[in-house]
Amino acid sequence: MFILRKIKKIAGKIIRITYKLTYKLFKVDDKLMIFISFHGKGYSDNPKAIYEEIIQDERFKGYRFIWFIKDHKRKNITIPGAEIKEYFSLSYFYYMSKAKYWIINCKMPIYICKKENQFYLQTWHGTPLKRLAHDIDVSEDTTFYRSAVTYEQMCNSYDVDVARYNYMISPNAFCSQVFPSAFGINKERLIETGYPRNDFIVNATKDDVFRIKKKLNIPMDKKVILYAPTWRDNSYVAAGYTFELKADFHKWKEILQEEYVVLFKPHYLIINKYENDRSLDGFLYSIPANNDIKDLYVISDVLITDYSSVFFDYAILKRPIYFYMYDIEEYATDLRGFYMDIHKELPGKIYKEENEMLMDIKNQIYDDSRMEVFNQRFNNLDDGKASKRVVDIIYKAGH
Repeated sequence: MFILRKIKKIAGKIIRITYKLTYKLFKVDDKLMIFISFHGKGYSDNPKAIYEEIIQDERFKGYRFIWFIKDHKRKNITIPGAEIKEYFSLSYFYYMSKAKYWIINCKMPIYICKKENQFYLQTWHGTPLKRLAHDIDVSEDTTFYRSAVTYEQMCNSYDVDVARYNYMISPNAFCSQVFPSAFGINKERLIETGYPRNDFIVNATKDDVFRIKKKLNIPMDKKVILYAPTWRDNSYVAAGYTFELKADFHKWKEILQEEYVVLFKPHYLIINKYENDRSLDGFLYSIPANNDIKDLYVISDVLITDYSSVFFDYAILKRPIYFYMYDIEEYATDLRGFYMDIHKELPGKIYKEENEMLMDIKNQIYDDSRMEVFNQRFNNLDDGKASKRVVDIIYKAGH
């Protein structure tokens, strides 16, 4: 296994060097568009919403669309109207050199080269609660990610990518204030449009809810709790980030089973998989980390999260949100810190003990007094038409 990893590492390095030496040789194709979501994890998020708007738009008739997805053959993914190619393959580097348009929701590696006549739209993937990039206030000896890069190296990786952006989507006025300091991007390159991925949340129908529940085999007569925690900067192994589950699902079942089922959806960066105890069958549904979460939002009656940005999107539905922050002191001080006063501005109560939280859910105790002000600040642009606004900008930029 060690030898195989070594060979792959050497091969990757050779490919990247070859790419840097040859990428200028390939002529840009004005009708070629590539999409990447979460470093090739799948077909999801803002790039998916933008793609699905574009293929309905007559102005893009005759264009060629390519999605880069890891292990796409094993995942058996099909995308109507698009080609799927392997992420970080030879074709990946070839088409990155040729495509006029890049639609991407995550930070690209520093070795990727962009030509002057290529158009890079960075959609990003969430309104931040946790401080990002240049806004993280840490001691000089702090390291980041599994690769243990320094603060300077971490910030540089953002700087390199931001320099390549033509535009970056801002979902709201709050992000338009935060992103310039976090990413070092000038406001002229921010397009405040709302998030395309949230169009589905706004426009979802009862038929959509029925279809999704049927697909996931969720009981129609039970209320649904979505538990979607985030990753921790300081919890990882060589292969990726891990998550130490602090939820006693047997206790959840004991208290809630008569009325609810639970969908457990880890963050996309989490690599360890939760194995369901058979005694929890029919109550707990473990959803793969790389699944698109928007379907889970619309079928859920309640959200439980911690520091994940999922609550910004979920608040659009004006449904109860419970914040299970069992490690709040460590997270707020030892990790990245927050952009807001979580005790005064979150649209829900913070819980350190799951017993109290579960009893409040069971008794339907939820204070929604902050929800309206919260949505006015963070979701005022989510009117179901963000994708169209973004696609209009893409078309105008390319013509």
